[in-house]
Amino acid sequence: MKKSIFIIVLLFSSIVSFATETKIIVRAKAKDAKFIGSSLGGAYVIIRNKTNNRILAEGKTIGSTGNTDLIMNIPKERGNSISDEQAAKFLATIDIVEPTFIIIEVISPFNNKQAQSKVSTELWLIPGKDILGDGIILEIPGFIIDILKPRTHNYIALKSIKNKPFEIKANIVMMCGCTINKGGVWDSENIEVKAILKKNGSYLKDVTMSLTETNLFEGTIKLTSAGQYELIVYAYNSKSGNTGVDKVNYVVYE
Repeated sequence: MKKSIFIIVLLFSSIVSFATETKIIVRAKAKDAKFIGSSLGGAYVIIRNKTNNRILAEGKTIGSTGNTDLIMNIPKERGNSISDEQAAKFLATIDIVEPTFIIIEVISPFNNKQAQSKVSTELWLIPGKDILGDGIILEIPGFIIDILKPRTHNYIALKSIKNKPFEIKANIVMMCGCTINKGGVWDSENIEVKAILKKNGSYLKDVTMSLTETNLFEGTIKLTSAGQYELIVYAYNSKSGNTGVDKVNYVVYE
């Protein structure tokens, strides 16, 4: 019995001794924007062995959104990096014995559930052959939209809003948290923002929303009757293909 245990321990030790530390950098980058890092709560990275689905490493990207000129303005040539030392990343050190086919999943933005997406890729990881520099970059499409007004499940007296403009407000940023301004790197003029209003489950009207200050889009409607309302705010950029949506429900009562 002792001899069997000894042999098992010996075999296990041999396997461990042959395992090689292999480093890999994973980054999450917003489509048409910058890296997703600490300022937004990070992107969550999971690296799995595809054969048995075992998690080899997991954690959040940490760091800045990166250098705007390097990422957005300087024409990219083959071999040139778009990341700097501060750019957000997840660095994993994985012990493997032989070439291992892995799945990399990125869930982002981790702290904004209504805008959250999961993207993934697959590749071979070879013992001792680090993947550093820019590493593996996964692109996250979309916008983060937060409806600020009206509030979710708010009860509003009809007499308080009748014959008055009813305000709609939404905060919209890129998936890295990068700001949207008129004429800026992320130009509000290129983004269509509208609110779709429904009453008691039926379509009522569309409302065009305009930028009033950095990231803030506003519009007004007139509500003339009580009911259960649903408000859907969307953003759409035809050039990049980015889209985003947020929804709230509220009640207007007599």
